[in-house]
Amino acid sequence: MEYQFAPWRIQYIKQETTEKKEGDCILCYYPALNDDEPSLILYRGKYNFVIMNRYPYNAGHIMVAPLRHCGALEGLDEEERNEHFAIVAQCEKILREVFRCQGFNIGMNIGRVAGAGVDYHIHTHIVPRWNGDTNFMPVIANTKVINEAIAETYRALSPYFAKFEVC
Repeated sequence: MEYQFAPWRIQYIKQETTEKKEGDCILCYYPALNDDEPSLILYRGKYNFVIMNRYPYNAGHIMVAPLRHCGALEGLDEEERNEHFAIVAQCEKILREVFRCQGFNIGMNIGRVAGAGVDYHIHTHIVPRWNGDTNFMPVIANTKVINEAIAETYRALSPYFAKFEVC
């Protein structure tokens, strides 16, 4: 049996068991802490925020979510929806600049049957992609290798979000 060493994950494991209550909405919980770096929040708009995914599909995987708890796009008003997608567009631009990614997977899974891990608070995933970023590890070893620690990714992105402007 092969082991993957990922010591940075212990912070998340301990935080979940000691701070967050079972059943809390994580997309309501972290913004309410008002402690953005440990919460991995990169930006707060008037209606939406940008948070890093704690279980990224790729390095730089971020999400845009409304600050207000809402389970469906139809529940957002026009201002919330417009800001949401303006932020998504700016995130694409920032990720392209910081990580020189060659493409993106951008999308929403609305509802558990659609694959949503958090199916009660909508959010848009923005996953940077590079030519050749998929390899044999997920197929042969059922393992995904993320090439950068989340804290390092946060430090790389945060200066760009400090000067963030929604179009």
